[in-house]
Amino acid sequence: MAAGAAVFVLVGVATAPPGRTGLDAFGVALLLGGALALVGLRRAPAATLAVATVCGLGYLLRGYPGVAAAVPVMISLFAAARAGHRRTVALPFAALLVLMAGDLTVAEVGLPPRQIVQDRFLLAGWLVASAALGGAFRQWGNYVREAERRAAEAERTREEAALRRAGEERLRIARELHDSLTHSISIIKVQTGVAVHLARKRGERVPDALLAVQEASAEAMRELRATLEVLRDGDPGGSGLDRLGELVERARSAGQPVALTVDGDERAVPPEVGRAAYRIVQEALTNITRHAGPALAEVRLTYGADTLTVRVDDDGLGTGGAAGGAGMGLVGMRERVAELGGRLRTGPRPEGGFTVCAELPIPVAALPPQAAPVPEAS
Repeated sequence: MAAGAAVFVLVGVATAPPGRTGLDAFGVALLLGGALALVGLRRAPAATLAVATVCGLGYLLRGYPGVAAAVPVMISLFAAARAGHRRTVALPFAALLVLMAGDLTVAEVGLPPRQIVQDRFLLAGWLVASAALGGAFRQWGNYVREAERRAAEAERTREEAALRRAGEERLRIARELHDSLTHSISIIKVQTGVAVHLARKRGERVPDALLAVQEASAEAMRELRATLEVLRDGDPGGSGLDRLGELVERARSAGQPVALTVDGDERAVPPEVGRAAYRIVQEALTNITRHAGPALAEVRLTYGADTLTVRVDDDGLGTGGAAGGAGMGLVGMRERVAELGGRLRTGPRPEGGFTVCAELPIPVAALPPQAAPVPEAS
């Protein structure tokens, strides 16, 4: 900008009619000094305006040809007005009054006072336009910033309202689950407990199925309480891998042969990855029990460099719960895996049975500070 202004004022002076004083080295220095002062326009607009005004006033008072020296003044005046320097903006107008008084007192001007006033008022118009344009840009910038602030505030308010509504909906669901499922599961648990107690009191053998129902109802109550805590507090707590061994043992006690294998270097995983792995194994074992018939299930956890692979295979005759289309187990698995950015593969095995394989990413930055306990291979 400074270089362009310097070229502009030099060309303007070269094409201007002669003044009462011929252009000399001092006049060129005043022209270039006002133009080169624009180098500091961004950092110090007020100081730049003062330097440009002094140079321009000196040039015009000396009577050098043309009014091109006013160009740097107008540019710096626009910048100062845009930056909000209200007092400094008055400096060029005060200088203009000094210039008009000087022109009227110089006998060599050879122009009537009316003509001198008209010429200087034309220059004053350009100065007013520069100041007004800078003020308008400042007002527009303030308006844009205020609009952005209000938009950000409105967005924050909408997010808070959405979070509040989500919290209220979680509490409502928690109340509904507590009032419906808790009562039904409690009755199942109590009735199976009474049946087991009476059988033992009579010296009869307690059926394995009844013991499995008793254990399953107790586990269902624990799961339901944990789910209600999540819905009420919004914090799911620790990883689910620490309960994977219990899940396998319950499946075995219910008569389902299950083998658990862990490959790779066991380490901590983010809680959401651990919970997803637990739920995938839980749903896969449930599907094996329901659809595979007599079958051997194999659960394999593989720790990779940045992934946790969960694979559940069986050698049964079922379809993994995919037949019929009424179940939501596989759909829930896919949703959990997709939420973490992983991949899920399910389908029949060539040698018979069904397989569920989920690859869950383990972000290094998201790992908890302490390792969650992982069940030992068996």
